[in-house]
Amino acid sequence: MRVLVPFVVLTGAVVSGCLDWIPTVEVTRRPWGEVDGKEVELFKLRSLHGTTVEIAEYGGAIVSLQVPDREGELADIVLGFSDLESYAADTNPYFGAIVGRYANRIAGGRFELDGEIYTLPQNDGQNHLHGGVRGLTRVVWDGDPVETEAGDGVELRYLSPDGEEGYPGNVEFTVRYLLTSSSNLRIEAEAVTDKPTVVNVSFHSYFNLKGEGEGDILDHELQLLSSSYTPIDANLIPTGEIASVPGTPMDFVQAARIGDRIDEDFEQLRFAGGFDHNWVLAPWYKPEEPKPTAVVYEPVSGRRLMLSTTAPGVQFYTGNFLDGTLVGKGGRPYIHRGGLCLEPQHYPDSPNQPEFPSVVLRPGETYRQVTEYNFWDDLGDSSPLE
Repeated sequence: MRVLVPFVVLTGAVVSGCLDWIPTVEVTRRPWGEVDGKEVELFKLRSLHGTTVEIAEYGGAIVSLQVPDREGELADIVLGFSDLESYAADTNPYFGAIVGRYANRIAGGRFELDGEIYTLPQNDGQNHLHGGVRGLTRVVWDGDPVETEAGDGVELRYLSPDGEEGYPGNVEFTVRYLLTSSSNLRIEAEAVTDKPTVVNVSFHSYFNLKGEGEGDILDHELQLLSSSYTPIDANLIPTGEIASVPGTPMDFVQAARIGDRIDEDFEQLRFAGGFDHNWVLAPWYKPEEPKPTAVVYEPVSGRRLMLSTTAPGVQFYTGNFLDGTLVGKGGRPYIHRGGLCLEPQHYPDSPNQPEFPSVVLRPGETYRQVTEYNFWDDLGDSSPLE
């Protein structure tokens, strides 16, 4: 049994040229229950500006994320549950979770690497989804507070053994959730392996900028800096084509209301029941630091969210499988399209599509992805994408 020691990290700032030290980020931890006989802790990160994030060791899930609106009122803007048991249930649609080893879909639950065929669980019809039955989502990570130059928060670690969910290699995953001095939520993901394998980590928070459980996200406006996407077939697997967005409902280069596009008569939207597609960012350019990619704006609260990432793609998903049967932490049902996801990633089914950017990780290499979520309101600066 682990000994649970209260822990607080405070980072400071000097204000107005004086020597007064003011804490900007506080990190605390507490027991949250057990899964499969393993203790699970819940970490809370709180900034001087009021932003608060709670992260569970189970699945590395973002359990809550409270940010202010234009009036300074805080609201929890991510969908989720109030108890650990609900996160461990089979009905949990990856709320807030780390997903992998391979995020998104692999066609037929199989891929070939270095002449060998690997067979994976088919947990999405005939496809393999988000790393399998357990993946990185339904396991307990080891967490500890961490201080870095980029910010302070929690570092989570998980060793996925060789053969887990059918994947080759013992893979050591490290994910750091950090609050920066400007209250950005920064997520750093790394992985190393002892055998050639494939890796694609993503993060599956469902956002509703009005507040979790406050209706659907159709009034949200999205701007997405991408001129192309990967079309899918009826099984939600990429066809291999890179298609241009101009003249289609997939064009969010200029900000547009999601509800004005989502039900257009367009085959891609019919296949997915809404948006559930990968937009192409920078397939072969790997920046060291995240680049601004998307902004979401909700006009009632005035909240804005900006996604920046080093990943080559982002999956925009509109909660098409939510149907009101799940009741969230606020006691309200999560209705159809009650949240949206912006999932930084490599392209779906890349292990079977060699024309897509490579997802192969070999011994001696380090997989790395950095993503930041920035929050502000419409009383501040306009979108950095404009």
